Amino acid sequence: MDQPVIYVTKNDAKKLRDLLLEARYSDYRGSAYLHMLTGELDKARVVDPNEIPPDVITLYSTARLIDLASDEEMVYTLVFPEEAEPSQGKISVLAPIGTAMLGYKVGDVFEWETPGGRRSIRVKEVVYQPEASGDYR
Repeated sequence: MDQPVIYVTKNDAKKLRDLLLEARYSDYRGSAYLHMLTGELDKARVVDPNEIPPDVITLYSTARLIDLASDEEMVYTLVFPEEAEPSQGKISVLAPIGTAMLGYKVGDVFEWETPGGRRSIRVKEVVYQPEASGDYR
């Protein structure tokens, strides 16, 4: 499946590159998740925060996702690892689905590797995006 272009704001790209550098010296060192996030950033189209389309998942965005196989709907907010609370729908950008959803927009389909196999997920809605609300952190 051809993957669509993903978008990341300059602010998010810098914070995520800093996170990747710091993570080398943490419990994440050597983690496949760091490699996955690096790959996503390397292929991303980096744009100014005020130029990011409002339907793109950025850091601190809340998105409604649909599992294409089960029709299960999920709502997640993408956050930094120290803010993750899966029981509250706050997913770390270093978690596999967090890394996978970064930069995709409404209508895009991305794949996510789970212990049970590969899942195909469609972005149904970006419920909240900080940049669209004027929050450029």
